[in-house]
Formats: sequence, C-alpha cells, structure tokens
Amino acid sequence: MIYRLVYPESYLRRAKKFLKKHPEVYGQYQKTLELLELNPHHPSLRLHGLQGRLSGLTSVSINMRYRIVLDMILRENDIILVDIGNHDHVY
Repeated sequence: MIYRLVYPESYLRRAKKFLKKHPEVYGQYQKTLELLELNPHHPSLRLHGLQGRLSGLTSVSINMRYRIVLDMILRENDIILVDIGNHDHVY
C-alpha cells in the first residue's frame, strides 16, 4: 500500500527554512519522505506517538537529531506533514 503525503503550506515554509539552515540533512530528509510514502511503519523511521502538547500527533526520525512531526490519517492513507525540526523543537 502506498500512502499519500500531504504538504500544507505551513509545513512547506518550515521545511524550506529548516533545509536552508541544515542542508547537510537534505539527502536523509528525501529518503525519509520516500520511505514514509512506502511504509510509515518501517523500523528505521522510528514512528512513535507524541505526548504533551503534541498528543495525537506522531513523529518519524530523519536521523538521531532531527524529526518530522505528522498527523496520520490511515483510513484514507493520508499522512499530513505538520512540522520539521530537532527532537526538542515544539511547533
């Protein structure tokens, strides 16, 4: 099953700013998005639910330092990208 990534304008702005600041992770970022479309439960993504203010959202890792925050609507196979940043970053 292939999932559909949804890129809201707010996410695109954050991603552009993030990638400008951290161009060294662009390849890992692209690979993460490709794998997310194919299998969001792949072990290397380290998919997990978030707590606190981000309760109800999930996260996948780009690497050990950076992540992408997601809103997963699996019944429609949509994955809405919400934010990108380090693991301590709260949007």
